[in-house]
Amino acid sequence: MRPLQDQCEPTPFEDIQQLFLSDIGRPLDEIFLEFNPEPVGVASLAQVHMARLRDTGQEVAVKLQHPHLDEFCNIDMEMVEVSLGWIKRLFPEFEFTWLAGEMRENLPKEMDFQHEAHNAHRAEENFKNVRTSLYIPRVIDARKRVLIMEFIRGGRVDDLEYLAKYNIDRNRVSLELARIFGQMVHIHGWFHADPHPGNLLIRPAASGSASPYNFDIVLLDHGLYFDLDDDLRINYSKFWLSLIAPASAKTAADRRKYAKLVGNIGDDLYPVFEAAITGRATLETDPENDETDPEAGFKRGNSMIDLNKQTEEEIEVIRNAVVQREGLLLDVFDVLRRVPRRVLMVLKLNDLTRSLDHALATTHSSIRVFLVTAKYCTRAVWEDERKRLARSFYDTGFLTFVADYLKSWWNFERSYRPIILVETWMDFQAEMVKLKAWMRGLMFIGGFSGAHKAAAGLA
Repeated sequence: MRPLQDQCEPTPFEDIQQLFLSDIGRPLDEIFLEFNPEPVGVASLAQVHMARLRDTGQEVAVKLQHPHLDEFCNIDMEMVEVSLGWIKRLFPEFEFTWLAGEMRENLPKEMDFQHEAHNAHRAEENFKNVRTSLYIPRVIDARKRVLIMEFIRGGRVDDLEYLAKYNIDRNRVSLELARIFGQMVHIHGWFHADPHPGNLLIRPAASGSASPYNFDIVLLDHGLYFDLDDDLRINYSKFWLSLIAPASAKTAADRRKYAKLVGNIGDDLYPVFEAAITGRATLETDPENDETDPEAGFKRGNSMIDLNKQTEEEIEVIRNAVVQREGLLLDVFDVLRRVPRRVLMVLKLNDLTRSLDHALATTHSSIRVFLVTAKYCTRAVWEDERKRLARSFYDTGFLTFVADYLKSWWNFERSYRPIILVETWMDFQAEMVKLKAWMRGLMFIGGFSGAHKAAAGLA
């Protein structure tokens, strides 16, 4: 499916010229001093060309929707609805009609580039006071089917050779991606729902960049965003914190409580939902009253912190469960049907960030990105508690307010500081792995060049 991100079949240049004239009212050569007829990227909905503005000489990226897409998308949506309707009639247990509703609601938003420009501006505003590597290209002009933005040179965020060329640490890239999307989901409650590698560029930090590192992460294609209301956002953060907490009877109860609040998931489907969140086999529930299958063949973690490298035994258990356990596949479909669409998009975002961490061949533990999420969850819960205390100030009185505030602050610090310590230790271990790779490259691949390649994951 990767070619659909940026390597689709391009629309002929003559059709692109006609679309531009139709939407802008002026031909390409009146607006642009130069316009490269060969697109730099072609996705399923649009293609992007490099050009230079006639008025200012600025280099720009021109995003143009494929002509006739509107009418074909209507046909596609009708076909999807009819097909899913027949599937439901023939196989009632396979309930996927909700997919058609999602497609009908979201596809028109992605096809409106003015909507995309608005999203890009809002995302930029949300990160205005956040020290981050995130960069969002400036929009110069936006019409429904034509979008003109500043042109950004860079590489795909998962291009290890590009990262090595510019001495960009792939571990830091992965963690910064986790921070960006953690900020969006848990603090802003409004997030980019399609951050696949085709929508992410990386470049050496530009002059004047506010990035804390030597790179900028450029986020493209802002057509699809979702919001989380405050109750859902905080309950989702609390659910994550319960997954990260050590197993106990209280923790197990909290996990199921927040699964119901967040995903409409009852106890019967909870293990499937938990596996969807963590990407692993289900966790241990209570070490003193272990309800896990003694024939599992591997030791279950009692929290997400214990989910280190996935073993062959665990992979085999998951594979066998999918193939052999009666009704499991239907349970998965049932979870997808019950979960609110916004939560489903958050699950998709989780999968994409884990996938990017894997694609970057990071040397830190696979649970390292979970710790980034834990920090943002802890911050979100603390900030919500501060707001609640501020609202109750006049009802409770000054002394009660101070006592409650200090108690909440201490709970925050008690949760937040240990995460930082674990992060520090894991980052040290990751650096040691890179150092060993560097030394092996130096001795066995060939000099400093070999050492650099080995440390960068290229050899």
